[in-house]
Amino acid sequence: MRRIRRKTAVPVAAAVAWGLIAPSCANLLADDWPQWLGPDHNAVTPESSGYPSGWPPKRLWNKNVGKGCTSPILAGGRLYTMGWSGGGRGNPLGTDAVLCLDARTGAEHWRRTYPCRYQSRIRTGDTSAYGGPSSTPTFDPETGYLYTLSIDGHLCCWDTKRRGAPVWAMNFHEAYKIPQRPDVGRGKRDYGHPGSPLLVGDQVAVEVGDDSGTVMAFDKKTGRRAWKSQATELGGHTGGPTPFVVDGVPCLATLALRKLIVMRIDNGRQGRTVAEFPWTTDFANNIATPAAWKNRLVISSDYNVSRMALLEVSLNGGIRQRWSVRDHSKVCTPVIYKGRIFTVDGTLKCLDLATGRRVWSGGQFGNGSVLVTAGDDRLIVFGKGTFALLDALGGGYRELARVDKLLRGICYPHVTLAGGILAVKDRDGNLICFDTT
Repeated sequence: MRRIRRKTAVPVAAAVAWGLIAPSCANLLADDWPQWLGPDHNAVTPESSGYPSGWPPKRLWNKNVGKGCTSPILAGGRLYTMGWSGGGRGNPLGTDAVLCLDARTGAEHWRRTYPCRYQSRIRTGDTSAYGGPSSTPTFDPETGYLYTLSIDGHLCCWDTKRRGAPVWAMNFHEAYKIPQRPDVGRGKRDYGHPGSPLLVGDQVAVEVGDDSGTVMAFDKKTGRRAWKSQATELGGHTGGPTPFVVDGVPCLATLALRKLIVMRIDNGRQGRTVAEFPWTTDFANNIATPAAWKNRLVISSDYNVSRMALLEVSLNGGIRQRWSVRDHSKVCTPVIYKGRIFTVDGTLKCLDLATGRRVWSGGQFGNGSVLVTAGDDRLIVFGKGTFALLDALGGGYRELARVDKLLRGICYPHVTLAGGILAVKDRDGNLICFDTT
């Protein structure tokens, strides 16, 4: 087993640690999905799927919200999303829109726009495969602020209580001169800034990917930089940092360009590296966000790596690899639930968390996504314009319900569920909401 050691410090209580990572959770409604990967950043919602009475779910509304791979979020009965419009590849300068819609009717409450490129100013490679915002907004229930990040590095804070009035904004390229990602195998790729902002106490942490700091945190009310990471690796192409607790200490994990980096975020030690673990994927395709369970992380990628690994992190021992298997995903973030791992890479796969052994697989969902409804132990999987409902604890792949031919575009955006509202979206900006109640 590969093992990497790092210096340690005295831990604090785990409960205090989790409070630092998610201080506003008490203000969330039970039926909110306020950020990338949901209320606890793990693609698990406490509510039920609504099966059987709510399936197949009733279509409520649909509309195009602009190009991009932004996943919708749901908070306080509102749906927030982003989209780009403009001249396309021949005329890269266009407009990013931040939208607030009624979750049940689709009525537009407000929108805010700003000039933005279709792709990053230092983009290279696969330019026909993506465009527009790729990150997911983050809603802060304490302040009512919404945080967004554009593909070209615009980090913005909007006040949802004042119809999205701007609070503060910055651009990473103008502030930090972000370098282009180098060739790490089989050609250069730079897809811009796909990582979603993450609330950490009174700060918002973002993978900036600058050679002066991989991750940076900014005061959530003023935008002033609070700290930067000790690690200076360039950014990966994941959904952003993952919060978890190591030996009672709050930490973040980020799958950067050539390595996994774990850093502390407790007061006085913000950004200090706990450990690093080498993980380099051809075409800079470290895309799937690390999944956390206790002090363990599951990471995955395709191409030259084509594997998934379970890593155990400690302050004293760094990172220890527990297992590595060929079952993996290229885009979908693994979801950990009751001793199982669920992920989508063509088929939906169920793996045993302890061993990595495949329990079952089935279906065809392309580069899709999956969530768990903890209220009734169900899976909702979405991809290739289709979503299906399954038993998360079953012994095999068995669909309880299925809806086909919803969307034609590539379904990179993550499926979302909150308050009985099921939202799906494709890369072209086509968004559909359903009622599962």
